[in-house]
Amino acid sequence: MTTPANTAGTDPLRSGPDPAGPDPAVTVHAQAVRARVAASRLATLTRTRKDAALHAMADALEKQSPEVLAANAADLAAAREAGTSAALLDRLALDERRVAAMADALRDMAALPDPVGEVVRGSTLANGLRLQQIRGPFGVVGMIYEARPNVTVDAAGICLKSGNAVLLRGSSSAARSNAALVEVLRGALADTGLPADAVQLVDASDRDSARQLMRARGLVDVLIPRGGASLIRSVVEESTVPVIETGVGNCHIYVDAAADLDMASRIVLNAKTQRPSVCNAAETLLVHAAVADAFLPRILAELTGAGVTVHGDPRVCAVRADDARVVPATEEDYATEYLSLDIAVKVVDSLEDAISHIGRYGTGHSEAIVTDSAAAAAEFTARVDAAAVLVNASTRFVDGGEFGFGAEIGISTQKLHARGPMALPELTSTKFVVTGAGHVR
Repeated sequence: MTTPANTAGTDPLRSGPDPAGPDPAVTVHAQAVRARVAASRLATLTRTRKDAALHAMADALEKQSPEVLAANAADLAAAREAGTSAALLDRLALDERRVAAMADALRDMAALPDPVGEVVRGSTLANGLRLQQIRGPFGVVGMIYEARPNVTVDAAGICLKSGNAVLLRGSSSAARSNAALVEVLRGALADTGLPADAVQLVDASDRDSARQLMRARGLVDVLIPRGGASLIRSVVEESTVPVIETGVGNCHIYVDAAADLDMASRIVLNAKTQRPSVCNAAETLLVHAAVADAFLPRILAELTGAGVTVHGDPRVCAVRADDARVVPATEEDYATEYLSLDIAVKVVDSLEDAISHIGRYGTGHSEAIVTDSAAAAAEFTARVDAAAVLVNASTRFVDGGEFGFGAEIGISTQKLHARGPMALPELTSTKFVVTGAGHVR
C-alpha cells in the first residue's frame, strides 16, 4: 500500500527534529501516570457529569474558534511551505464549519447511551452464583495519528464518554492546531470539575515520544494508530502496548453484470469524488465485462470530467485512447490508496474474478458491489473479507457518524475485539462480576 507523495513531516514516527529538551522517556511516563490517576476518577463518573463536560467542551470550542483557526492557519502555512500534498492539506485544514462540526459531534456523543455499566450478559448458575459481564473503561487510551485535528476532538470526546483518559500524539504538521484544541478541551474539563489530565497532548516535536508511548505497557492500556500504511505498520510492529489496528482504505467498487448502470454511475462518482482524501473513498473500480461496453465510456467521461485521473487496464485505456487523464495501470496502482483524484479501473470477466482481485489487493476496509442480483450480492457479502461490505451504496457511508454511532475514534480492520467504525462500546472492555452467598468450591 502507498500513501500520497509529499508527506514530509506528517508521520509521527518520523516528524520533527530531536530537541535538546526534556527526556521523552521521563516526560511521557509522567503524562501516563497522570492519565492513570485521571482515569481512576473517570471510571466512576455518572453519565450526567460526563455529558455536561462534553457540552462544556463543545461550547468552549465554538467560543474559542478564532484562536483554534489562527493556530491552524499557521500549521497550514508551514505545511504548504514544506510541499505537503493537497490530500494531506485537506485533512489538516480547519474552518468555521469544521470547528462547528467537531462541537456538534461532542454534543451528539452526549446524547448517546453511556456504555459503562451495561450488562452484556448475565445468568444465575445452577449453584446459585449470580454472574454478570459488565462493560467498563479500558483506562488509558493512547492515540498516534497524522494531520487530522478533528481526531484530537473526536478522540477526547469519545474517550471521556467511555470513561477513559487519553494521551494524544499527533504529527508535527498539526502541532499548533492540536495544542490549541487540547488547551480548549482541558480548560472545559477543569471548569466542570473534572481532571484536566483526562486529555493530554504528547509532544510531537521529538520522534522518540511516539516510541515511548508505544512502550508504556502497564500505564497505557491500548494504543490506536490512525494514518498511512507506514505509520500503522510501525506502531503494530514496535508496540509493547496492545494495539487496535486501523487500516488504510484501498476500497473497491465492483459493477456487476446485473448492475443498474445509472445507480452505478452515481455511486462511483460519489465514492471517488465527494471527499477523495479520506480512507473510505473508492480507489479501484472493477467492471464486469458484460457491461463494460455500455458502462466504461460513460463512467470514464464522468470521472475525467470531474478531474479524476484513471489508471486503467488495456481494455479500459482502449475506450479513451486519446484522453490524457486515462493512463495505463501498473501493478502498484491496484495496491495504492491514492487519497486523491485518482482511481484504478479494471475489467473483470466474472464475479469470481472481482472477489479474487479484492482478496489480493484489498486492505479489509470497505468493499462495495452494485447489482440487482440477490445471488451475486449474497455471494459477494459472504466471501469478501472486509470490515464493511456494501450492496448498492457508496463506500463513503462507512463512518461512525453515518452509522449513527456518533463520532468514531477510527475504523478497525482487524478481527479481534473491534471491527469497522469504533464508537463508544468499542472503547470499553468487560469484567465478570460474580455474586454469591458464601459459596465455596
